[in-house]
Amino acid sequence: MVAHVKTTIELPDALLEEAKRTARGEGVTLRALLEAGLRHELARRRAPESFTLRKADFEGKGMRPEFAEAGWDRIRDAIYEGRGA
Repeated sequence: MVAHVKTTIELPDALLEEAKRTARGEGVTLRALLEAGLRHELARRRAPESFTLRKADFEGKGMRPEFAEAGWDRIRDAIYEGRGA
């Protein structure tokens, strides 16, 4: 058996009326609509935002020969060469 707790919340009148109309139109109780909405919002806030790396490839022939066997330190030094770093 699931325990239920009664509570009181304040909502703008227009929001409550819209929720009642929506619940009536969908044939569900106001409680069911509010519970579903609250569960949805809590799940959304728990879920990490997905990140998609943009496509950043280019036409070319791959790694330049002088960097083919180089480590990151060598590549980074070449990138910043002459830039005061």
